[in-house]
Amino acid sequence: MKSQSVPNSTHSRTIVIVTFTLLTFAHMARTQTREGVITYETKMNMHRTLPKGREEMKNMIPEFRITRQQLTFNANESLYKLIEEDEDMEMGSAPVQMRIQQPFNEIYFDQNKSTRITVQEFMGKEYLIQDSIKLPPWKFGTQTKQILGYTCKQATYYNEERKQEVVAWYAPQLRQYLGPEIFNTLPGAILELDVNSGERIITAKKVEARPLKKNELKIPTRGIKTTRVEFQKMMEEHAERMRANGADIIIRN
Repeated sequence: MKSQSVPNSTHSRTIVIVTFTLLTFAHMARTQTREGVITYETKMNMHRTLPKGREEMKNMIPEFRITRQQLTFNANESLYKLIEEDEDMEMGSAPVQMRIQQPFNEIYFDQNKSTRITVQEFMGKEYLIQDSIKLPPWKFGTQTKQILGYTCKQATYYNEERKQEVVAWYAPQLRQYLGPEIFNTLPGAILELDVNSGERIITAKKVEARPLKKNELKIPTRGIKTTRVEFQKMMEEHAERMRANGADIIIRN
């Protein structure tokens, strides 16, 4: 009588686990909202970004600057840009509305090609900057919170280059690799972002899951073509010239 071979139980469990994981990711991809518009509010603490030794300027500028942005997305692309309007600035306990000309800025991502295209205004000129998407070393926490009816999960990382502690809250129910500014490498849309414990807070105020209109999401093409390295070098050279003339400035990009 021939003996029947018995499958290795460990190998069988591994196959089951891998199959379950793949099916879970596939299910998430199918159930995620993959097209729509998210409106964000950015609150910048102006006093915390002042150069050292210039604390007296706190009496000359409002503590907070509040702006709004819009993130338009489909299954593979997204476009993040400023909503041009009067800014709300808080002076003491009373909000003050004033008109400030903001540098034009658009950030386009192509998830399939892992590319980023930025239109950034600097010294009265627009530059078209193309570079690749980089994956930060996110650390995933166990905390959750409710934002606009979505159960969001926490992820954090420290940006060594900019000396920034970043805390993100992302919604797995919304399309993965989606978020404000350059923060779009999590398995769900980022609905809240805190940089350096309140130095800059970006919060989603509205999520519209809907089909996009024609030309609502277009690849930016205008501006002087350059690379991120070349653009950064140009900004740093300008900063050096300003410092040589006795001015204190802060570069944010």
